[in-house]
Amino acid sequence: MIMPTASELISHHHAHPLDFESVREVPDSHAWPDLHDHPTASAQGAVVPVIDLSATATNVLEQLARACESWGAFQVTGHGVPPGLLRRVEVAARGLFALPTNRKLEAARPADGVSGYGRARISCFFPKLMWSEGFTIAGSPLDHARTLWPDDDPLAFWYVYDARVPTPHALHHLPRPSNAAEKPCCDTTCSDVIEEYKEEMKQLARKLMRMMLMSLGLTEVEAEAEAETGWIGPRDEAGGMSAVLQMNSYPVCPDPDRAMGMAAHTDSTLLTLLFQSNTSGLQVLQVVGDNGRDRTARWVTVPPMPGALIVNVGDLFQILSNGRYRSVVHRAVVNRSSHRVSVAYMCGPPAASKVEPIGKLVGPGCGPVYRPVTWPEYLSVKGKLFDKALASVMRTQASSEHT
Repeated sequence: MIMPTASELISHHHAHPLDFESVREVPDSHAWPDLHDHPTASAQGAVVPVIDLSATATNVLEQLARACESWGAFQVTGHGVPPGLLRRVEVAARGLFALPTNRKLEAARPADGVSGYGRARISCFFPKLMWSEGFTIAGSPLDHARTLWPDDDPLAFWYVYDARVPTPHALHHLPRPSNAAEKPCCDTTCSDVIEEYKEEMKQLARKLMRMMLMSLGLTEVEAEAEAETGWIGPRDEAGGMSAVLQMNSYPVCPDPDRAMGMAAHTDSTLLTLLFQSNTSGLQVLQVVGDNGRDRTARWVTVPPMPGALIVNVGDLFQILSNGRYRSVVHRAVVNRSSHRVSVAYMCGPPAASKVEPIGKLVGPGCGPVYRPVTWPEYLSVKGKLFDKALASVMRTQASSEHT
């Protein structure tokens, strides 16, 4: 296969998105030659672990350890996030992607930026485009709302979730009131919903981080000390972990066997909390067996569960755990009948904080596998090396031992 040049990749990556609703067949630009690099497990086969966070603490920690070591991903229930909020955030995401393309391009992500509308950032590593579009929110969603719905725009509208209609498609486009202060108290704007969702995800991420630290063998006091004095930050602190919200849209595809929603990758995070709609599409790569001939891999679909959230171990947590917990390779496939959306809360440390193996996990005969690295530094490396990024931050001796 002839690979495009660097300049072609850049141009290809930043071209305007495809008008998915108007196409009747997959164009060559989006036609992937081989989607079956690994077999896909049957629906009755392997199952990604489901963990009830409201269960006994000891059981939860044991389940977390097994899931993170064997899968690098799991679903959580009993997390405390209101089901109504999950429905509202799906409505908000669908509403954003339902906007006309020219309106979405008003909030297009700059080539060197983080926030905004556009294709997946990993697009530049692949010769074919993906059957998806995304909206990245770093910071306040209100800034994006002002771009998409300026005050003087007569087409601006409020997103309203109608609790009387038990479906996430209960979206109404209502004229925006002339005076913003006159907005009915029962109405909820898109930015309101996203802000509320981000706050819930922040609290859940901090809880999961502490639990995952304890599942590695840290005591509750040690995990709390790591959190309070380190990069997680105190519970009541406005700072602490930083995060980006990533909304993804996977439109109906006329030929899903030739298109890829999101190509295989790992997340450059500590952990990612994912809410997916009731349409299947997420697949994780399960690797079975030791290195060598007995080692096999297969794609396992993560079926949607009402009210459940998916947790992906990210590259930075793999560093933090000194390689004990592995970041999960995952992708998204598309289908010919249902439009799928997902909302990912991707969290990491503050920009200046160094991530390195936890001291308790390092000792005689088990030295640090990775060197210290900040999140911006790692993102820069990932942006150049992609799936070789983790190997590039391994210490020389550890790197030679793992080859």
